Amino acid sequence: MKCLLIASESAEVLFQWTDAEFQQNVQEQYGASQEEGHGLPAFEDSISTLFAPIIISCSTMVDRLSDSYTSFTTENNHIYVLHQFDECLYIAVNGDGEEGEGDLRRKIYVMKKMIEVMFGMVTLSSNLLRRELRPQDTEQRARLWKHLQSLLETYSQLRENDQSFLVEAVERLIHPTLCEQCIEFLERRLVQQLNGSVERAGEEVLHAFILIHTKLLAFYSSRNASSLSTSDLLTLIIMAQNMYPSNIDPDDPHPEDVESTSGSGPDSFYTPEPSPTDRDSSSSADKPVRGSTPVFEFVDPDVQMAEDSLQALEVPPPAPSTPRRVFLEVSHKDGLYPMMPHSMYCLPLWPGISLVMLTKIPTSAVAMSVYMFLEAFAKLEKRLSEGQEGSAATRGQPTIHDVRSKLDKFIKALGPSEIQSAQLQNVWTEFKNRAFSRGGPGFNRDLIPWCKNMKTQLCGIYRQCFLIESGQANIPQRLSPSLQERAQTMMQEKLMDWKDFLLVKSKRNITMVSYLEDFPGLIHFICVDRSTGQMIAPSLNITERNTSELGKGPVAQFIKSKVWSLVSTTRRYLQKGYSTVTLRDGDFYFCYFLWFENETGYKLEAGDIPILPDESAPIGMLAWDYYRKLLRYYSKNHQGEVVKCYELLTVHLGVIPTEIILQHCRQLASKLWEPSRNPLL
Repeated sequence: MKCLLIASESAEVLFQWTDAEFQQNVQEQYGASQEEGHGLPAFEDSISTLFAPIIISCSTMVDRLSDSYTSFTTENNHIYVLHQFDECLYIAVNGDGEEGEGDLRRKIYVMKKMIEVMFGMVTLSSNLLRRELRPQDTEQRARLWKHLQSLLETYSQLRENDQSFLVEAVERLIHPTLCEQCIEFLERRLVQQLNGSVERAGEEVLHAFILIHTKLLAFYSSRNASSLSTSDLLTLIIMAQNMYPSNIDPDDPHPEDVESTSGSGPDSFYTPEPSPTDRDSSSSADKPVRGSTPVFEFVDPDVQMAEDSLQALEVPPPAPSTPRRVFLEVSHKDGLYPMMPHSMYCLPLWPGISLVMLTKIPTSAVAMSVYMFLEAFAKLEKRLSEGQEGSAATRGQPTIHDVRSKLDKFIKALGPSEIQSAQLQNVWTEFKNRAFSRGGPGFNRDLIPWCKNMKTQLCGIYRQCFLIESGQANIPQRLSPSLQERAQTMMQEKLMDWKDFLLVKSKRNITMVSYLEDFPGLIHFICVDRSTGQMIAPSLNITERNTSELGKGPVAQFIKSKVWSLVSTTRRYLQKGYSTVTLRDGDFYFCYFLWFENETGYKLEAGDIPILPDESAPIGMLAWDYYRKLLRYYSKNHQGEVVKCYELLTVHLGVIPTEIILQHCRQLASKLWEPSRNPLL
């Protein structure tokens, strides 16, 4: 019984997602009320009718009390969480007890993040966003909603099963040698060739990275590229997973192989296939040859079976994908610019392995100008709303007079041919007559509607430039298909000998076996570097037939549920200002620590953590980067120092003495980020 709805203030449905149980419940409820001889109402109409009283009630409360609901629970224990973003109301519902208020609020914020990445600054105009989310063409609307629904389902699945999305941090594949080789290949071969080609249609590859399922094998950014935020990277991983879902599970062996993978066999070895020569490169993919010298040793014997079962996977790669327009944060010397346009190319190499490239488009400078103007009008509107008038309303950098000069040049450069440009010109002319003319009213509250109108027109220009397909269809504004195929082929040749190993390694990145000797009684841990947005944790592979260090079937699933519960509990304590949590739960002892270090690794004195209200944005790095704000807050008392933030969660057996557990935590924290152990983290 799950549902997520986006609605306008007039109760118009802008997007809806429901699970099968909720949909059936709604259809039964409204189907029973139909007159005999009439068919069932359209599901969208039923949803609109169901939620209309709540939406209207919220709008009424905002109008009359300047307040609204954040959540409520009905008599049948259905939880409703609501959040108003401008004129769009998000409502998340759960009726099966699987999600709490925090989970629903997180889902709302993640959905908002997805929409921002898809539509960019158009989300800053409620009128334009309504048109984007609810196109008049019903087929186009159905396609868009289906895509958004699929993204939401992909995120929910990853959050339920993937530790990196549980803690909202990126997990790297731990293999330093191969990682370094791939980064060098991306830099000196792939990106260099693409950016030097005449077939790139003015686009420039800024970032390229290789995904093994959801884990990052290698990441390269060109020298003139801005760093990619963790929030954007996690969103791109969700989008890549949605395009090419990871439906290969090395932990799910064929029935006839179960006996040979019982976990009691001898040590297993894996040897990559030899690189093909020029003479036999065409046949090496069809007839893999094993070397005779074992190169990598695995403690877990299940790996050999899983690797063997993947040898048969020779799926021909799909055609190069059409790029998706995505809007990402860019850091510039002048500051941060959110929602800048990029093209995202996701090229599947093999099932479960993808190459993702992000390119800068030729007209991206227009987006930076639009954001600068939007910010200036938003600040002016805020000052006027606060009662500041005249020179008090126009102070600040840049001044409104600087904006006037730059906006005149911007509109002139756009040209008068486009309808949207002409509309912007008309509104801007009226704004200038009111604000700058001697006989005009000047800078007072009467100018607020014109500030709003200017922001709408600027968002319209942005939409025209980056969301509507170019009218010049004969000029392809993207990397040519042949260039994409070349990139795909180059990467496949580089990873051909490693692909099977990588697919298995992604499921068993690191195991607890290597830690048990140093930390007896330790069952599981997750360590996160919040400064870089990266995490490290032993793999949690839960299947009925597979034995691991966590046990088998229900036992392993029980421990996994404890880990997920621990993360949820620690977030609640962190929200209330606690940076250390220790608690005993039956046979287990849980610990959580958040601390700060300087660049040399010296632990800084713990300060007060800000206390957040219950209805605040969820703690994490995907939908809202809580840790970036926390680092900014803590760094105020450490001027001139580079401050880093870390988190450690551990699960021990309850019989281990408390002092030993705390000693383990200290040693583990210092050991995990040693350069000799994980040099690329």
